[in-house]
Amino acid sequence: MLATLRQRDFSLLWFAGLISLSGNWMLQIAVPVVIYQLTGSALAVGGMLLATTVPGILFGSVAGVFVDRWERRRVLMITNVLLAVSILPLLLVVSADMLWLVYLVSFVQSTLNQFFSPAENSLLPQLSKPELLVSANALNALNNNLARLIGPALGGVVALNFGLTGVVIFDVVTYVVAAVLIALIRMKAHPRQSEPSTKRFDVSKVFVEWREGMQLIWRERTVRTLFFYNVLTSVGESVIFVLFVPFITSILGGDSLHVGGIMSAQAVGGIIGGLLIGSIAKSFKTYRLLGISSLIFGIVDLALFNYTQFFDGIAIAYLIIMLAGPLTVGIGASYNTLLQSKVDNAYQGRVFGALNLTFSLFMLVGIAIAGFTSDRIGIVPVINIQGYVYIVAGIMCLLLLREKPALQPVMTPELVKSDG
Repeated sequence: MLATLRQRDFSLLWFAGLISLSGNWMLQIAVPVVIYQLTGSALAVGGMLLATTVPGILFGSVAGVFVDRWERRRVLMITNVLLAVSILPLLLVVSADMLWLVYLVSFVQSTLNQFFSPAENSLLPQLSKPELLVSANALNALNNNLARLIGPALGGVVALNFGLTGVVIFDVVTYVVAAVLIALIRMKAHPRQSEPSTKRFDVSKVFVEWREGMQLIWRERTVRTLFFYNVLTSVGESVIFVLFVPFITSILGGDSLHVGGIMSAQAVGGIIGGLLIGSIAKSFKTYRLLGISSLIFGIVDLALFNYTQFFDGIAIAYLIIMLAGPLTVGIGASYNTLLQSKVDNAYQGRVFGALNLTFSLFMLVGIAIAGFTSDRIGIVPVINIQGYVYIVAGIMCLLLLREKPALQPVMTPELVKSDG
C-alpha cells in the first residue's frame, strides 16, 4: 500500500480526488436539504436526481470518444476548473423560484463528470506499476470512502454556520486545489492512437470511433462479462438508492440520524477495506476477487435487509453494513483493474464512457421498479433485489472469467485488420 502511494504522480492524483470528492459530498448533502427547505417537496428533491442522471444517458458514451482523443491529465485539470465555475450560480438561489437554477447546475455538473470519470479511470493505470494496479484501485476506493466520511460531516458544519453559500465556496476551493495538484503530475497521458488528437473535428469520425469502442466491448469476453455485470448491479444500486431511507425508517425504526450514521458505518468499513484489499490483492486472481467479493456482498445485503425477522435492534444494521464496506472496495478495485488490464489504453475512455451510459440507463430501470412495486409488495421484498443481483453477478464472474485469468491487452481494431 505504501509502495503504491510512493509513486509521485499517482499520489498527486489520489490526493486531488480526495479533496474534490470531499467537496462533492458536502454539496450532495447540502443541496437536497436546501431544496426541501425551499419547497417542502420530496418530488422537487427527486428532480435533482433526474437532472444528474440524464447527462449520463445523453453524453456518457460519446464523452469517452473525446477522452480517448485528448490528453487525460489535461482533461481532469480543465474539468475541475469548469466544475468550480459551474457551481457558482448556486450562490443566487434564495427562493423556490430559483429552483430551476439548481437543476441546471446539477445537469451541467453531471455532464462534466461524464468526461472526468473515464479520464480518471484511464489515467490511473498509467501512473501505477502494473503489479500495483489492484492496490492503486483499492486506494482510489479508500479515497472515495474517506471523502464520504469527511464530506457530509464537514458539509453539515459549514452549512449550519455559513449556509449554502459557505458550502459552494468551499467546494469551489476543493476543485481549484485538485486542478493544481493534477497540473503537477509530470506524466503526459496521451492515448495511443493511429491519428493525432489535434485532427480537425469530424462528426463522422466521432461516430466511427464510438462504434469501434462498442465493438470492442462485444468482441472481448472479459469486457463483455463486465458490461453485463454493470447492467445487473446498476439495477440493484438504484433500488437501494430509492428504498434505503424508507427501509431504515419504516423497517428498522430509525430516524434521519440513523440514516447518516449507517452511511458513515459503511464508509468506515470501506476505509478498512481500502487498507485490507491493497494488502491481500496479490493473493487472489483479480477475477476471483471480483466474483467472491460480489457473492459475499450479496449475502451480507440479504442479511441486512432480513435480519429483523429474527432479531431486534438497529445496532445490528451498523455492524452488518460495516462488514459490507471492505467488500465494496474489493468489487470496485478488481472491476476497474480487469477493465484497465484488458482494454488498450487508447480505448479505455470509450469503454468507461459506455459503462457510464449503461449505469445511467439501468439506474432508471431500478428506480422505476422500486417506485412502482414497493408500495404493492413491500419494501423488503423489493430491496432484496440488490442482494440477489450481486449474488448472480458474482457467480457469473467466477464461471465466465475463470478460463482467462491472464491479463493481456485486447487487440485494437487496427491490429485486427492488419492481421486479417
